[in-house]
Amino acid sequence: SAALRSLARGPFVDQMAENRLIGKYVSRLRVRTPSFQQRTGLLSGGNQQKVLLAKWLAVQPAVLIVDEPTRGVDIGTKAEIYTLFDELAREGIAILLISSDLPEVLALGDRILIMRHGRLAGELARADATEEKVMHLAAIGSATTNG
Repeated sequence: SAALRSLARGPFVDQMAENRLIGKYVSRLRVRTPSFQQRTGLLSGGNQQKVLLAKWLAVQPAVLIVDEPTRGVDIGTKAEIYTLFDELAREGIAILLISSDLPEVLALGDRILIMRHGRLAGELARADATEEKVMHLAAIGSATTNG
């Protein structure tokens, strides 16, 4: 991965740098794991999702594209992911959130683009977005409100 390449020293990985990076993200994302050596597949679904986020964040992206990032995770992990997204946005990272969870979209989106049959059906600013408006655009389409 790109994160590992940044830790490489020739054909070898700098183990101390790797452990610092892992520790940073285990702490920041509150990954619950018995050790850094734990296989990701043996972690809970929420912690697996956090590990995926950590891998993406380790490359210090300017834009983070996440598709259904909280599907299948418990309510506590969902709240932690929401908090992380708020922190990342404050740090200047653009987040493109793709979600079918309408309350999630309304809570996290600064600008909401609604798709219908693979096409843009409308755009709403956070201040103008309601469940009713989003559902109307998803069902009927064609409106743009930039607030």
